[in-house]
Amino acid sequence: MKIYIFVLALGLTASIAQSQEISDAMRYSQDNLNGTARFRAMSGAFGALGGDLSSINVNPAGFAIFSNNQMGITLSNNDTKNNSNYFGNTTSEKTNSFDLNQAGAVFVFNNRGTNSNWKKVSLGVNYENTNNFDNGLYSAGTNPNNSIANYFLSYANNGNNGTPVPQQFVNRESGESISDLYSFLGRNLPNSQFPRLSGFDAQQAFLGYQAFVINAVDENNENSPFSSNVPNGGNYYQENSVYSTGYNGKLAFNAATSFKDKLYIGLNLNSHFTDYQRSSGFYEDNNNPLDSNYKVKRIQFNNDLKTYGTGFSFQAGVIAKLTNEVRLGLAYESSTWYTLTDELSQSLVAVSSNSGGELPSDVVDPQIINVYEAYKLQTPSKVTGSFAYIFGKTGLISIDYAMKDYSNTKFKPKNDAYFNGLNSDMDSMLDTTGELRIGAEYKIEALSLRAGYRYEQSPYKNAVTIGDLTGYSAGLGYSFGSTKVDLAYSYAKRNFQQGFFNQGFTDGANIDAINNNVSLSLLFEL
Repeated sequence: MKIYIFVLALGLTASIAQSQEISDAMRYSQDNLNGTARFRAMSGAFGALGGDLSSINVNPAGFAIFSNNQMGITLSNNDTKNNSNYFGNTTSEKTNSFDLNQAGAVFVFNNRGTNSNWKKVSLGVNYENTNNFDNGLYSAGTNPNNSIANYFLSYANNGNNGTPVPQQFVNRESGESISDLYSFLGRNLPNSQFPRLSGFDAQQAFLGYQAFVINAVDENNENSPFSSNVPNGGNYYQENSVYSTGYNGKLAFNAATSFKDKLYIGLNLNSHFTDYQRSSGFYEDNNNPLDSNYKVKRIQFNNDLKTYGTGFSFQAGVIAKLTNEVRLGLAYESSTWYTLTDELSQSLVAVSSNSGGELPSDVVDPQIINVYEAYKLQTPSKVTGSFAYIFGKTGLISIDYAMKDYSNTKFKPKNDAYFNGLNSDMDSMLDTTGELRIGAEYKIEALSLRAGYRYEQSPYKNAVTIGDLTGYSAGLGYSFGSTKVDLAYSYAKRNFQQGFFNQGFTDGANIDAINNNVSLSLLFEL
């Protein structure tokens, strides 16, 4: 007898199951090129330069370079194109979004005391939309080997510590609805009787079973293995669509100072907040031969995920002016410690046929939102070394090189069995990466011309799951005295493999992701 705690009127079920993946960790661990238009135009190479509101993202000492108070705002138009190749079939999907990318201010307090070597103190605050999650992926093609049924089959046959999920968790009792049992699994597993069976695993087996995508080999055996009801011997036409929205915001509070106008020191305290929503749909049909028994011909599997939470990090940095022309910078960015919450809802529709024709659809829609227990994510820290050469008042060139060890990414608590396994996978699969940023600026009176280059290595040891990133940028700015207007264009390309599911059915598409961004900044000196 199953015992229920009803809050179903709200359509919510609190769950201790885990469904996080390495891709979730990468979403919050990787940086995008964001900030003011000048910062973007020079590909973010500001570690030894400073003097820009977004420079503190690289080196907090950058605010001590300012001579006057300044405030600014940046608007951005982001265009993403994802070209997909799935078993030789190519598709493309574009996403365009417009947002307030940056807003900030710095206030400079000069020390008029003639005997002090500490020339000034600056205080500032800067907000940036560090990640824009608005994106769309669409892949379609004919898979000659695997069906989505293998996803449900894998959870059903291996979810209970490598043994089949018990029949009591996939079969409904008299008077028990789909919502009742789906909610029960999320609330009550694992438990003392089934300590190695998570609610999420059991829910996947339940969905597949109730839609007749999988079936027990022996209905009278409580621990019977399961088999697929999708026919073999043909091709599987499949479509996978993933559409996401949201942002990852960072609010930085900065304090910086200058010693003899030769050494600049700064510190950031950063508050992070994120809101990510993803709607994914997978469709499959097949032309495999039928017999007198019914077989599944079409499947539609939908998942809607929402992740939200907050985080904290800090940064410290120095800039040394060796000569009037040469500057060196060194900065450290700590891990970001996130506290995140996931909400997941699912539905499955399957259509079966036999030699007599097509049967009515089997719809499994629990209309339940799984609200998982809050968990923690620690992203990797980063160290950046920088060099800049200033050509008087006519131009400059700047080079940054940053290193980040992605294998230090951790889900917490570490003593959780699922997280422990996930952390071990990240430790073995992820690598230390380098990122090179080069920027240049040339001034013609009030007009400034800018360009930049960016290269970032893959965080994966295989360099295939997520490939290397290459980016270019250009821009211009015009000074009206106390008011400045900057415009920037940036381009970035990266290849990656989009695994549709993490278990049972792990086939996916090869994606060429191309990002084009146009940013406009308006700056005021006060």
